[in-house]
Amino acid sequence: MKVSIIVPVFNEVQNIDPLYQAIKQSAKKLDMDWELILVDDGSSDGSQQKIKEIVEKNSSQVKAIILRRNFGQTAAIAAGIDQSSGEIVVPLDADLQNDPADIPAMINKLQEGYDVVSGWRYDRQDTFFTRTLPSRIANWLISSVTGVKLHDYGCTLKAYRRDVITGFRLYGEMHRFIPVYASSFGARITEMKVHHHARKYGKAKYGLERIFKVILDLFTVKFLTSYGSKPIYLFGGTGLMLIFASLVTLIFLAVRRILYKISPFTSPLFIIALLVLMFGFQSILMGLIAELLVRTYHESQNKPVYAIREIVSSP
Repeated sequence: MKVSIIVPVFNEVQNIDPLYQAIKQSAKKLDMDWELILVDDGSSDGSQQKIKEIVEKNSSQVKAIILRRNFGQTAAIAAGIDQSSGEIVVPLDADLQNDPADIPAMINKLQEGYDVVSGWRYDRQDTFFTRTLPSRIANWLISSVTGVKLHDYGCTLKAYRRDVITGFRLYGEMHRFIPVYASSFGARITEMKVHHHARKYGKAKYGLERIFKVILDLFTVKFLTSYGSKPIYLFGGTGLMLIFASLVTLIFLAVRRILYKISPFTSPLFIIALLVLMFGFQSILMGLIAELLVRTYHESQNKPVYAIREIVSSP
């Protein structure tokens, strides 16, 4: 088997050399072939040149991907996955906060029968209020909404079997949701405590604003994983609830008219009920349109609606 180690790089010129040495030392403990893919995500501090120098000296095991501009960490990881060839894929950050020495243990864990091993920065070395606390809130929210219980979605250091991460594309900040997508394909997921170090060089690329992006992406992930193949369940269910609420309100107004001679047209509830009724029908129609789009997507691209782990048959 072969391991592909993928490192997205954005303005980390001081960290690249020590990171490469640490990865090389860790890779010596692997009983398999390995490759390192360094993806420069539009750096402006000399990281590109430093990456090229490493490739020139170690061309057999190191590959450089230079993106035209800064597309974001998710896009850089996706580019690395597309250009990698290993049956096992291990992404990690370039800032030396992830420890490459954890990679062999994660791969050993993977060999126990898991498809995804997620790193858990148990003793996180970051500012508590601006990074650790928002991360914990985001992890709790993602686990609660998706049902995939992990302590640290934000840890880039993870180990994947290639066959569970090639059935979907990554956008936005969705690299952190890869375990959720993999779970929807039936992947076996576990997590492992990994080392985390304080940043020595450079500065953090993300702040509190990232949590809002995560929340918005979470809506997309929940929709795609739970209703991606049957959107009518979401739109139609919402529409039926709205129609039911509006009908109950109209019946109430009609009964009140009969018993107490109060005209329904004098109450704002009448207008509200009609609007809710219209929204309910519109939601159902949106669900039908979404169904047509989903069927067109699957049938035009011959996309299966299932994922096979293995096929067992007699000789």
